[in-house]
Amino acid sequence: MTVDVRSVHFSLGDKSREYLDQKLERIGYAKDMIVDLIFVFTREKDFKLEATVNFRWGTQAHVEERDYDVNPGIDKLVDRLEQKIAKEKEKVQEKK
Repeated sequence: MTVDVRSVHFSLGDKSREYLDQKLERIGYAKDMIVDLIFVFTREKDFKLEATVNFRWGTQAHVEERDYDVNPGIDKLVDRLEQKIAKEKEKVQEKK
């Protein structure tokens, strides 16, 4: 699983990057199912946090959150991401 983090219009600090890595441990169970995990954090008036997941079987999932601070936005984003991954995992297991 490759993780790509991009920040647009601001520089993502080391502490925020470490915080994201710490939160990503929650989806560690899905590492074998995920090929790419792409994060794009954009700063406008607030922060727009997007994540795109490319699964091994060709499916793609996209989640998006907005918040006025990066770390609470990361919390919300990873929560939604975890739900999407669990749902996709269930779909694949049902097909077997």
